[in-house]
Order: sequence, then C-alpha cells, then structure tokens
Amino acid sequence: MWPTHASRVVYENPWIRVREDDVTRPDGSRGVYGVVETHAPSVFIVALDADDRVVLVTQDRHTTGGPSIEVPAGGSDGDDLLEAAKRELWEETGLTARSWSRLGSLAAMNGISSEIQHVFLARGLASSGEDRRAEDGITDVRTVPFDEVLAMVRRGEIADGQTVSSLMLAALELGRL
Repeated sequence: MWPTHASRVVYENPWIRVREDDVTRPDGSRGVYGVVETHAPSVFIVALDADDRVVLVTQDRHTTGGPSIEVPAGGSDGDDLLEAAKRELWEETGLTARSWSRLGSLAAMNGISSEIQHVFLARGLASSGEDRRAEDGITDVRTVPFDEVLAMVRRGEIADGQTVSSLMLAALELGRL
C-alpha cells in the first residue's frame, strides 16, 4: 500500500476525474502519483454470430491518433451493466443479442486508472436496422472468425489492451486456449 498524505483533483469532466496524490513510495521516498478515475465502469462485448465469427468495430481514437480494431464497448453511464452492454452493442453495431453471459471483470489499466471493465459474451445476434456508430467515429463493423481474431491479436492488428483482455476471457470461456 502506498500511504497517501494528500489528494487534489486537477481536472474533471462528465466522464473522468484526474487526481494527484502526494504519496510515500514503496522505497520510502515521497512523490506524486496521478490517477484517472472514471465516473462509471465500462462494458465490453464479445459478440459471436451463428458462424462463430466475432463482431469487431474499427474506431478512430483521438488518444492514439488513428484507427483501432476493437470489440464493441463503452461506459455504463451508471446504468445496470447488462443493460449498458446491450445499449453499447446496439449503438456501435446495430445488433441485438438473444443470449448474454457475463465473463468477468478486469482492472485493465490499474497502473494509471481505477476503471473496472465488465466483459460480456453475446450470442444469437440480429440486426436492428439502425445504430449510432457515427457518433463515436466507428468507420467499420465486420465479423471475423474467432481463430482469425486471435491471429490478429498475435500479429498486433488488434492492439487495444481492453479488447485483448476481453477476447482472452471469451477464449477461456469457449475453451479456445
């Protein structure tokens, strides 16, 4: 445990708060530790179609300056986690799912953030005929065979850590590893 002597919020918006903590490091020296707090947990959805293909979105990411291939995901906005997962799948892909199971929760960026991501597996997919993907800069939605998705991770084509960890939980659940 890093003893905290003082904290101050240095930035806040509707989604995150950035906090600086005056801490004692494990070696006994004093320092500042920056923490990003999210106002609500996130949800990540590994959606599988009837042909065992994973739904992937390509999204322009301001933070990295380019496109990122990911599973559908987003903030829960304080809503029930399953309802938030259903909303994010629909918003980003236009799909709904008949079957949902929760795969687990992860602290994917625990070196800098308190955010917890909750991962769901969605099956029995159907198109709703509409979506809101343009709002998030999603430029492509496609389905890729599960084995090829794992190869994309191996080749570095899927590099988003939260997507990789979500796919890992799904692979374990489905007996693919």
